[in-house]
Amino acid sequence: MLALVSVGCDDDGSSAGRQEGPAPDAGLADAAPDQGGLDAGPPLADAGDPGDVGPDAGPEGMQVRPGVETVTVTGVEAGALVTLYNQAGDRLVSMKADAEGQAHFAYIPAEYTVLESGLGADIPVLGGTTLKAGDGYVIKDETASPVVESAPFRVLDVADVPDESLYAGQTLHGIIDPLISNVGDQDPNEGFNYITMRDGVKLGVMVRLPDPALYGPGPYPTVIEYSGYAPSRPDRKEPGTNIASSLGFATVAVNMRGTGCSGGVFDVFNPAQHADGYDLVEVVARQDFVLGHRVGMVGLSYSGIAQLFVARTNPPSLAAVTPLSVIADPWQEQWPGGIYNQGFTRSWLEQRDSEAAAGGQSWTHDRIAAGDTTCAAHQRLRSQNIDFEAFLHALEFYNPDARDRSLPRLVHEIRVPVYLTGAFQDEQTGAQFGNMLDHFENAAARKFIVFNGRHPDGYSPMVLTRWFEFLEFYVARRVPRLHPAVRLLGGQEFSSTFGVEGLEFEPDRFADFANDDYAGALAAYEAEPEVRVLFESGARPDTEPGAPAHRFEAAFDRFPPAEAVGHSYYLGPQGTLVPDAVPAETGADQYRHDPDAGTKTFFGPRGYELLAPLWDIDWTDFGPGEQLAYATEPFAEDVVMVGAGYAELYFASEADDANIQVTLSILSAAGDETYITSGWLRAGHRYVDEAASDEFRVEHSFRLEDFEPLVPGVVVPLKIAIPPFGQAFRAGSRLRLTITTPGRNHGTWEFENPTYDGTRPLHTVHRGGPLASRLYLPLVSGIEVPADPPACPSLRGQPCRPYQPQENQPAP
Repeated sequence: MLALVSVGCDDDGSSAGRQEGPAPDAGLADAAPDQGGLDAGPPLADAGDPGDVGPDAGPEGMQVRPGVETVTVTGVEAGALVTLYNQAGDRLVSMKADAEGQAHFAYIPAEYTVLESGLGADIPVLGGTTLKAGDGYVIKDETASPVVESAPFRVLDVADVPDESLYAGQTLHGIIDPLISNVGDQDPNEGFNYITMRDGVKLGVMVRLPDPALYGPGPYPTVIEYSGYAPSRPDRKEPGTNIASSLGFATVAVNMRGTGCSGGVFDVFNPAQHADGYDLVEVVARQDFVLGHRVGMVGLSYSGIAQLFVARTNPPSLAAVTPLSVIADPWQEQWPGGIYNQGFTRSWLEQRDSEAAAGGQSWTHDRIAAGDTTCAAHQRLRSQNIDFEAFLHALEFYNPDARDRSLPRLVHEIRVPVYLTGAFQDEQTGAQFGNMLDHFENAAARKFIVFNGRHPDGYSPMVLTRWFEFLEFYVARRVPRLHPAVRLLGGQEFSSTFGVEGLEFEPDRFADFANDDYAGALAAYEAEPEVRVLFESGARPDTEPGAPAHRFEAAFDRFPPAEAVGHSYYLGPQGTLVPDAVPAETGADQYRHDPDAGTKTFFGPRGYELLAPLWDIDWTDFGPGEQLAYATEPFAEDVVMVGAGYAELYFASEADDANIQVTLSILSAAGDETYITSGWLRAGHRYVDEAASDEFRVEHSFRLEDFEPLVPGVVVPLKIAIPPFGQAFRAGSRLRLTITTPGRNHGTWEFENPTYDGTRPLHTVHRGGPLASRLYLPLVSGIEVPADPPACPSLRGQPCRPYQPQENQPAP
């Protein structure tokens, strides 16, 4: 069975949780201890060595093993005080070794201090840094008598590429991933391997070859899926791996360091993971089964984000990447607008902490029980994982070192072709990715598809055919032709996965090109516009409401579109939203803090149903006096908006702190309200980084030195970024803006708002004259909009409800 999108395409860590289910018998009773079977790298760790963490830089007993912006110490006494010194002889930090005699250094406090290592570490975050690459570091065991001191060593940089022999000396073995073939009692564990990284850490990988009955003998075009979930689990495939294998690609699925059976210490998007990706690409590309000895990468969400960090290192053997449903800046994902996301992001981090713990993924138990001593040894170092939810929750202000993990600041380094898709209403990762699409200026080719929708929609037939085309052109380097058997079975699987009938792959778009005219087909493909914006997914008339299928589209040469023209909509009296002209009448409206909003989502009693065509929605309104609402007059003609924008407010509060949410919605002529998007800002973070902003995009620094509390009663100007969106407004409909406490208007994001000691302060927004608050939004002309508006409900990711008008409360 094709099984294009399996149960692995779950909520990626929402409050519902990733459901691994019971792990079946791994069938490794007769397996050799080292299931990787690799030909190179350090010898297999025994039960007393916690994890193949690199060459020894210390004396006998204490082992000091430097990595990329990390150092791991093993072999000391439990509780030993282990101190890191820099080249100048300055003490940076001391760690108390855990019960296994281990300590891991990755984060350096602003001032020397003594910390527990691993989960017990309470690392001061204010003013701290990551461990910097460089020479001359020394580790001392201060509790040994005499003191034990390592030889000076280098902390590696991402750019410290190892000798070619590391890559050429490793051989992988795989299994057949059958679609129609009978492989008998093939043990999936025969495809499990370990690959050694530049610092000696071994990562668990699973290799599968496509069904030769459909795709013939190898070599095969090959892709890597890389994340901290369970991609290397032998008896279950992540969706990207599953789909790519079905489409004729060999797949190599890899667990990040510190997860699954992989060695090393886990972190969240740290440079060590970037460097590991480089090494993975170079090892895999040298395998005999790899067509052309160049590989691509696939994956959605975590494995989509990871591709971008790997691609910015530009491995020579990387052919292309296809990230789907990604974030932009990890800190801003956790702190949207400088407000802690205590919903999805918090849950995701907690689950990463849980699954990265020793034995945190159930399938590893079976491998260990069946004799995988490498996997068993790797679990020992898991005690050095820190509590990332707590650590990052404490990171209230933007640390300069966060820029090393900020994709908008990194993707300009990518040189390979990039295919990226994302939903403007992605309930998990948000729409901030849209603001970095014009930062890929150095990529060899760019194909972006953006749409209204939801997190898993990158694997929907609405865009999946184009994903296949891209991989065929840039990884397989051949004219894209979908296998007829896959086309036949694909429709069944799409319908089963997304819960609606009538979904299928697009027809082959390059059928007129001969197989040997790859250059001609590629030229035609690259002549197409780089950007497709798909509108009204869920409302196509020939499918069921909520189906991942769009009604119409527009193509552009870049995103945001160069064709976008900015328009202002000013806040006016009696809840009006006045286009273009500043209202002559001045005034102000006020609303009261809603203490319940932060924990309210728009899901109903059934909760978050990832793949249901239509969500169970209970989109609650704010109570009287708890919101400000402004709406335009009915549009005289169709209007289309594409891109980002902002709300510029002249704001005051009774308190010295305020979290603000602005939400855009459509009021239809039929009396419904449909959600479009929201933006957020903690008022103290109102400082705008002008160098990173432009006409439509507003970027705040979120730095401590730029934070300025409110003075109660004093009016301040502030801009609230509205993330990118694409929306059609039909003649007769209206645009609505609401200003509220953050909450109620999102599916999985919840917000940690001020408690105000139980009080409910009033917030005031001024309008008209010199204090003319406004919306600034991007209008694009020339796009033909279907006459009939979408039904309520139908649009994916966009809940709707009967419109309930509320009057604003004027400020005295």
